[in-house]
Amino acid sequence: MPAIRLAGPADAALIAAMSARCFAEPWSGELLASLLAQPGIAGHLALRDGGPVGFVLVQEAGGTAEILLVATLPEARRQGIGRLLLEAGLASARARGAGHCLLEVAEDDGGAVAFYREAGFLPAGRRRGYYARPGGPVDALVMRRELQVEESQ
Repeated sequence: MPAIRLAGPADAALIAAMSARCFAEPWSGELLASLLAQPGIAGHLALRDGGPVGFVLVQEAGGTAEILLVATLPEARRQGIGRLLLEAGLASARARGAGHCLLEVAEDDGGAVAFYREAGFLPAGRRRGYYARPGGPVDALVMRRELQVEESQ
């Protein structure tokens, strides 16, 4: 399994390069550096054999967390890395006081919808025509997961 470490503004170019490999509309290094410098944003990188294989960005404000981005490089998918990253992001949001987490996912991205459902996210709403697609706009599903406070043993 990969190691998970915190990401900061110095990792923005690395995350931007991974974003370009994972998304049709990648986020820029400048935007990522700005986000990672904000106090309410937590970033985590997954590293395997010293190299990056994925990342997650989570924002927390007022008791609510939001998954901004989560991605695993194509050659590292279906190995549990995305789930590790998601759980690391949720744990950091929980530690900062978040009681629940929201995210938006394209309705036509069946793999991502299934991934989030398996991670305990449930449908909470819809944003009509949120994503632009060549064949026309696609709705975003808003999904929510409660973040339980882990009890010490």
